[in-house]
Amino acid sequence: MRLEYFEMIDRVVSLDRTGARIAVRSVVPAASPVFEGHFPGHPLVPGVLLTETMAQASGYLVLALRDFGVMPFLMAVDKARFRDFVGPGAELDVEAELTHEGSGYVATKAGIRTGGKRLADAELRFRLMPFPSELEGRMRGEAARIGLVGRDPAAGGPA
Repeated sequence: MRLEYFEMIDRVVSLDRTGARIAVRSVVPAASPVFEGHFPGHPLVPGVLLTETMAQASGYLVLALRDFGVMPFLMAVDKARFRDFVGPGAELDVEAELTHEGSGYVATKAGIRTGGKRLADAELRFRLMPFPSELEGRMRGEAARIGLVGRDPAAGGPA
């Protein structure tokens, strides 16, 4: 996880295409420029970055289910809840599942846990847009970096 670059996902743990679910893992870095202002002497991951983490997990799920045929554009966050502080070194387990698809939109439910304890959850909606040509290659590269593509599902990983 590189907070200052909005690279929130470290790796895909599992992808269930049939159940339309994804599980990813992220580890909050020990140090980040984000912590210099949030908060000096008591570093915390801002809630907006936890929301971004859930949105990215959901977005990667949509990309995988649609084989990169569309770009999910975050358009709404509903029922976001934050239950505890998240600080440096936290190991985050993030899950997202598709709850609705149709008319050019998708909806997901996502949540973050650490050590089995629920930290945050939200309902997210995305508009499905054509991929800007300059972004598709970068998104495929990021998907490969986190293990979303390029691994054999028979080996227990994403395809």
